[in-house]
Amino acid sequence: MPELPEVETTKRGVSPTLTRARVDAVTVRCAALRWPVPPELAATLEGATVLSVTRRAKYLLIGFAHGTLIVHLGMSGSLRFVPPGTPPEKHDHVDLVLSPVGAMPTVLRYRDPRRFGAWLWHAGAPEHHPLLTRLGPEPLSDAFSGEHLYKVTRNKSVAIKQALMDNALVVGVGNIYANEALFHAGIRPTRPAKRLTRDDCARLAETIKAVLARAIEAGGSSLRDFVGAGGEPGYFQQTYYAYGRAGEACRHCGATIEAIRQGQRSSYYCPHCQPC
Repeated sequence: MPELPEVETTKRGVSPTLTRARVDAVTVRCAALRWPVPPELAATLEGATVLSVTRRAKYLLIGFAHGTLIVHLGMSGSLRFVPPGTPPEKHDHVDLVLSPVGAMPTVLRYRDPRRFGAWLWHAGAPEHHPLLTRLGPEPLSDAFSGEHLYKVTRNKSVAIKQALMDNALVVGVGNIYANEALFHAGIRPTRPAKRLTRDDCARLAETIKAVLARAIEAGGSSLRDFVGAGGEPGYFQQTYYAYGRAGEACRHCGATIEAIRQGQRSSYYCPHCQPC
């Protein structure tokens, strides 16, 4: 599933071309995504100009003067630019035909084999959309800190790995990057969140920021379907210390990486580097 670094990579890839481009046409080949694509989307967007491209959690927010197009990549979605007239493939569900400023027309194409993504329209401020109203702070912002993490985990008996994946606590720290951050912080994923000390939380908040920043720089992780807007894969998976490395030697100490199941997800840790 694309996580925050993959969505940020996508945002950075599409933003230069998409911002200030005019939408000439919208083609919806399959409206049956996680939530149905609004039937009036073409009429709403055709002729409108994109004013901004931002990200909130794992949502891409494409801003217009009269509202916001909210795009979620789901489990297998991707956006890429293709030349006009490029024949669609089986899983190419939505096209925005664009006239960018000072450039040739292009098509922003949405591909989603599992159809678990979303294309939604919101006429008001995006932060008031039901999907966005209860989201926690962005992990790379000043609002997310060790002190914030300490305060919001005081009454949480759930394991810290699962707590980090609660979007009300902090957004965008999915399974891959929670595993990696906990490894670098020296905290076992099973430790109850409320048992973390202030020092633990300060260290963990910093490792979350560092891991996500490195992943964004590497273009995210390409495990299955993710590619950037230009079709290029991410490379962060080549530097994993914990995620997906069960049975392999720890890159720090040589101990064997172990795997367990937590909340229907796999967690990976080093018993020596993450003693408790």
